[in-house]
Amino acid sequence: MSDFILETRGLTKAFRGFVAVNKVDLRVTRGHIHALIGPNGAGKTTCFNLLTKFLEPTEGTILYDGQDITRERPAQIARRGVIRSFQISAVFPQMTVLENVRIALQRATGRSFHFWRSERSLDSLNGRARELLAQVDLEGFADEQTANLPYGRKRALEIATTLAMEPQLMLLDEPTQGMGHEDVARVTELIRKVSVGRTILMVEHNMNVISSIADRITVLARGAVLAEGDYKTVSGDPVVMEAYMGTTEDAAAPVAEGVPA
Repeated sequence: MSDFILETRGLTKAFRGFVAVNKVDLRVTRGHIHALIGPNGAGKTTCFNLLTKFLEPTEGTILYDGQDITRERPAQIARRGVIRSFQISAVFPQMTVLENVRIALQRATGRSFHFWRSERSLDSLNGRARELLAQVDLEGFADEQTANLPYGRKRALEIATTLAMEPQLMLLDEPTQGMGHEDVARVTELIRKVSVGRTILMVEHNMNVISSIADRITVLARGAVLAEGDYKTVSGDPVVMEAYMGTTEDAAAPVAEGVPA
């Protein structure tokens, strides 16, 4: 078994002449937290969309567990255990927290579209749903309507529903975006906690988060890989500083201190 759970070779996406992702070679090590960072418009989310096949690559190859998945459909990718979250909160606000997780659990039972069945038929999933809520520190909110949750707790719920899909590789798209300091700290620790036994590839702007949990970092700029390494390596790279801040003189202190870019 390869050390790399995910690889891309020459991954490229062009839109009518504009190259959003340009020959990206990415290697994500099994069991690691790998961060994908870069200034706005660097191609990070487009790269995520290519990996999960919401977009088709113009060129290049995507390998998962050593198998070519470049032409597979999003549902096939998900069945392999590649599950992603999105920048925008994606929960059902009028359902309870427990019901949200239970919906995600239905996929494995084959009853996702059995709308004629009584709701009681899903009670067998409650135990597992509560276990998942406990993993993300939401067990005390199980019967709360999701719309009433603070934003940070909603993001934690999204992680719980992602875990319900039994992912081997979790793709988290800006999991701390729009959060206050307390929520950022909680979700950062949560990501560290749920990473045990699985691999995480995350897009994140908050450099404090990146510096505290990422094993490896890939920096994108204008759709291409600019640098790669651990936090110390990339944060001290003058080319990375210039890409974020415009000049190396202005960039050195903010990047080192973990100011979001």
